[in-house]
Amino acid sequence: MTLALLIVLAVAAQRLGELFLANRNTKALLARGAVEIGAKHYPLFVILHAAWLIALAWYALKDPALVWIPFVVFLAMQAARVWVIASLGPYWTTRIITLPDAPLVRKGPYRFVRHPNYIVAFVEIITLPLAFGWWEGALVFGVLKAALLAYRIKVEDGVLSERS
Repeated sequence: MTLALLIVLAVAAQRLGELFLANRNTKALLARGAVEIGAKHYPLFVILHAAWLIALAWYALKDPALVWIPFVVFLAMQAARVWVIASLGPYWTTRIITLPDAPLVRKGPYRFVRHPNYIVAFVEIITLPLAFGWWEGALVFGVLKAALLAYRIKVEDGVLSERS
């Protein structure tokens, strides 16, 4: 097993753990009266991320040399991801779930930018392929992620503007 494949498997395991947490938080929020907005585009994120992981695993089988600078940036994004999740606490989910009486989170990275999680997700979808020297994968998945995020941010901002 190559180092690159081990890294991809570790990322896949991390994402599965995050999905477990997100689903638990989603159920708890819905039980409190929250509603989901934009559910129709959510499967596109699932497909994109699954395809990204599968493509990375396939590329990792070629045993690419690790390019350290993008890999270090990717690792920094993992720390930022933990910061985002910890800052949102029980409100963190992979879907757009809104609880009308809940205050907007303005701590952690949310003090500085409105959508830090999307910045992290965009940077990491590019940097991990680059860490394997696979610029084509970074380009394709980066463009697809940017398109999905542009739509999602528009939907989410519409919901958040009602509570700002």
